[in-house]
Amino acid sequence: MEKITNEADFRARVGEDGLTVAVFKTTWCADCHFIDPFMPALEEAYADRLRLVEVDRDDLPDLCSELNILGIPSFIAFREGRELIRFVSKLRKSREEIEQFLDRAVAVSAEIAPKA
Repeated sequence: MEKITNEADFRARVGEDGLTVAVFKTTWCADCHFIDPFMPALEEAYADRLRLVEVDRDDLPDLCSELNILGIPSFIAFREGRELIRFVSKLRKSREEIEQFLDRAVAVSAEIAPKA
């Protein structure tokens, strides 16, 4: 997963035409470490439908404040710079819940994609 370390790169990635899901984490978050083992498999499974990027909340506090990132890990789906949906809860996120969110993100993105 590409790690975004500055605001300009973040805005460039989420501003792209395709679907980008930003995963907001920190190094000290136990629930963030819980999802680490299965995230590469999810990234591979969804590679043809979306791009996953990782943002350390502690590296970009102003951006995270702007986006109202309070709990971590948080997932936000973007297309063309616009937030589509987000997955935030105070509970530990399971692989199945993350897959359900990614499926919803793909569906929402498909609905707003320009028709050829």
